[in-house]
Amino acid sequence: MLGKMLSGAAAKVASYYVAFGNQTTPFIFVYPWSSAGFGTKYADPATLPTGTGDGVAFSPTGNAIAVAHSTTPFITVYPWSSAGFGTKYANPATLPPSDGNSVAFSPNGSAIAVGHNVTPRITAYPWSGSGFGTKYANPATLPNGDSNGVAFSPNGSAIALANDGTPFISAYPWSGSGFGTKYANPATLPTGVARDVAFSPNGSAIAVVHQITPFVSAYPWSGSGFGTKYANPATLPAAQTARAITFSPDSATLAVIQSNSTTPGNSFYIYAWSGSGFGVRYTSPTFVTSTHSAAFSPDGKNFAACGPQGTDTRIGAWPWTGSSFGTKYANPATVPTLPEGVAFGTIVS
Repeated sequence: MLGKMLSGAAAKVASYYVAFGNQTTPFIFVYPWSSAGFGTKYADPATLPTGTGDGVAFSPTGNAIAVAHSTTPFITVYPWSSAGFGTKYANPATLPPSDGNSVAFSPNGSAIAVGHNVTPRITAYPWSGSGFGTKYANPATLPNGDSNGVAFSPNGSAIALANDGTPFISAYPWSGSGFGTKYANPATLPTGVARDVAFSPNGSAIAVVHQITPFVSAYPWSGSGFGTKYANPATLPAAQTARAITFSPDSATLAVIQSNSTTPGNSFYIYAWSGSGFGVRYTSPTFVTSTHSAAFSPDGKNFAACGPQGTDTRIGAWPWTGSSFGTKYANPATVPTLPEGVAFGTIVS
């Protein structure tokens, strides 16, 4: 149950939040989250992001929230607490050079990375309670094409990018010094423009969604980099634009999200996942929305998705049992108008 008491020397309570990036002002919507679903929307930050919120992420401790957006400064970060947004952090001294498509904090919270258009395609900074540090040096081998998705491995030793130019996925060692020497490309490349990338939470796999069949490619992952590509799922995503990918916190489920505003239930392809790769496809809920982003809650008991087009309400959240969806939660009173990205966050106090 969300908000359950956690074990330890002193009892602690986890508070949960869900955030949506949006195409129109205020560009970011955040709600408390509980076992009852959405709470009342938090007040907007005093200083809004300046353009479409394409990517959103909470820091690992939940004390900051970042928005990657389409207008300079392309990245905006705020302190976050149970009271909502704090005063916007100062912009980094060296800004990303173009549209922020995605954003991620490293697992220990000591770095923040922004995937964007225009070379160098990825910009990363040290991160602390004081905000941005001095930009890390660019990787020696730059990604080929815009970085549509960015993810750190769960132990923080690697960073991966989904790109719109071949090899469509780039991965680098990561340390306190920044980027290491690029890992060798996988032997079997993704087949088209890649939109998003994710590591499994147990660190044993990496997966990418792309715009040409089979629309999803997954590989074993180790300290040596990519292993031999897993077999494609028995039921492929439909011939639509794959947009996002996410693993459940227990690494037992892999969700492939695609733009499909016409066929109910086909916006999500949710698969069982194991060390052998793809398992059965689970039944998806009806959600008639061109879905662009999705996320599991930190405890793995809920699933949220959003997109900017369709006849549905454009955001949705459901209980998740590990193999099936429950009844959709009621939408909040104030709904994002054109949502692009979604993320859950947690604060333990």
